[in-house]
Amino acid sequence: MRTHTLSVLVSNKPGVLARVSGLISRRGFNIDSLAVGTTERPEVSRMTIVMAVDDERVIEQVVKQLNKLIEVYKIVELEDNAVNLEMLLVKVSCTDSNRASVIDITNLFRGHIIDVSPESVTIEVTGGQQKIASFSTMVSPYGIIEMVQSGQVALSRGNKSINEKKRPALARHNG
Repeated sequence: MRTHTLSVLVSNKPGVLARVSGLISRRGFNIDSLAVGTTERPEVSRMTIVMAVDDERVIEQVVKQLNKLIEVYKIVELEDNAVNLEMLLVKVSCTDSNRASVIDITNLFRGHIIDVSPESVTIEVTGGQQKIASFSTMVSPYGIIEMVQSGQVALSRGNKSINEKKRPALARHNG
C-alpha cells in the first residue's frame, strides 16, 4: 500500500469539511489523517488528507470527485519528499525519582514541557510520524496517562506553492 498526501484548498465555510469527508467515506475509502486550518487568506482553508491505497486509481477517483465540489478550489498531491509534520501532546506519569529521565527523553526529541504536576508531565512533540512513534515508545514505560495526536500537515519543499497558477506557454516568435 502506498500513502498519498492531498493538499486541498477549500472555501472556509461551515459544512465543507463534512462534504469532503462524506464524499470520500461514501465511496468506501478511508482517511488515515485529516487536518484542516485557515491559510494566509482567511476565506480559504487548506485540508491535508492522507490516504493509504493499494490501487492508484483510487486517488485519481477521489481527486475527480472532489474537483466536482463547488467549495474545492484546488487539489495537489504532494510528493514523497514534502515537509510533513504532526504534533503529539502526551501526559506521562512520573515521580520525583524518574522525572529527570522523562525530561531527558523530551529534550532528546526536542519536545517541550507544557505542564508539570507532582504526578505527571505534559509534553508536546512535533515532527514526522517516525519521530512521534519513537517518542511514544520511549515514554510509554513511564506510563502514558493520556495523549492526543494531530493529523498530518504538509507543504511542498522549495519555492513551489499550491497558490501558483499555471503559466501559459510562451508564444514563439520567428522572425
